[in-house]
Amino acid sequence: MNPMRVLSLLACLAVAALAKPNGRMDNSVNQALKPSQWLSGSQLEAIPAVDDFTIERLENMNLERGAELLQQVYHLSQIHHNVEPNYVPSGIQAYVPKPNGDKTVAPLNEMIQRLKQKQNFGEDEVTIIVTGLPQTTETVKKATKKLVQAYMQRYNLQQQRQQGKNGNQDYQDQSNEQRKNQRTSSEEDSSEEVKNARTQSGDIIVIDLGSKLNTYQRYAMLDIEKTGAKLGKWIVQMINELDMPFDTIHLIGQNVGAHVAGAAAQEFTRLTGHKLRRVTGLDPSKIVAKSKNTLTGLARGDAEFVDAIHTSVYGMGTPIRSGDVDFYPNGPAAGVPGASNVVEASMRATRYFAESVRPGNERSFPAVPANSLQQYKQNDGFGKRAYMGIDTAHDLEGDYILQVNPKSPFGRNAPAQKQSSYHGVHQAWNTNQDSKDYQ
Repeated sequence: MNPMRVLSLLACLAVAALAKPNGRMDNSVNQALKPSQWLSGSQLEAIPAVDDFTIERLENMNLERGAELLQQVYHLSQIHHNVEPNYVPSGIQAYVPKPNGDKTVAPLNEMIQRLKQKQNFGEDEVTIIVTGLPQTTETVKKATKKLVQAYMQRYNLQQQRQQGKNGNQDYQDQSNEQRKNQRTSSEEDSSEEVKNARTQSGDIIVIDLGSKLNTYQRYAMLDIEKTGAKLGKWIVQMINELDMPFDTIHLIGQNVGAHVAGAAAQEFTRLTGHKLRRVTGLDPSKIVAKSKNTLTGLARGDAEFVDAIHTSVYGMGTPIRSGDVDFYPNGPAAGVPGASNVVEASMRATRYFAESVRPGNERSFPAVPANSLQQYKQNDGFGKRAYMGIDTAHDLEGDYILQVNPKSPFGRNAPAQKQSSYHGVHQAWNTNQDSKDYQ
């Protein structure tokens, strides 16, 4: 075993996983947490150096190997619980997509001036998407593109109908007061008219944080709290300068961007005394670097409603509950059906949400409360049915499981079986999981 091989990986995490800075082992964890006690020499040797550890490399590994490697790296970094984040990106780019396929691109600190030039910006719903992985692979690029396109279709539905000259007058804009009212799970009418009524106009902003996380070192060492605070301040500035309501904002974060979105929402509340309407986490990631005495990570309470979709719990994602309601397609696992690697598995959360955003697909992902896929299949879930995605009811709580298709369309559409009680709850995972547990 070459110890320098391990240290070269962990140098980027600013921690000596095998020893304290003075060269002596910490007696309190010496016997319990030595890497050699739970990783063989060959396994330690196989862990790549930090310069070789990239998203592209993970994408070229099979799902099981990638998940195993990420678990090993994560646990090595947590041995002394003193990995401090030190990367706060500057010059983050943002863009606003246009109906014709073009987009307005500018550094985040210049985007507000660009938004002022956009007619009627912020009068309706505003969706802010925070990317969490670099758009250097086709998997990540395609998932983000699908999400943006889905929102463009949703927000421009009325214009598309007029251009199509179909004469359909069923669609009407909702009033501002109607848009402010949150949906509840008691709304069971899934008729086409109701779906159309929920489809409203709006604007999209993509904060391309992921482009700054083009190495594993930056990804692992991202200071989530400081980065999120910068974004939270920017949102407050945008609202003030554009004189727009804050309760129309929906903040969506991918992967580590989910945690940044949560931190941004917390900063917004600290500065304004108000909470954002909704924060959605799309496969929230494991957090490698954490500041001492600071709770970091997307969590319930960050906004009026927080929902999360977990598609790579034992891969790039986290097993920690992240919202008021947490959805686990096919149960907690390293991946989901059809995903061949951990990157694709993580991006499936974005693909699922994008599919639900497209008009008519709002209820394509029915789910029921359960703590394992086995329990779901046996119909032992309890509580009312719920819908993962854009149409998730804002009064839901707990863990929900559903089944998905391996290829698009991913939603199974068929209604989930109705149950008797009202809410789900967060419970310990059933140890008899259908998928391999990598922890």
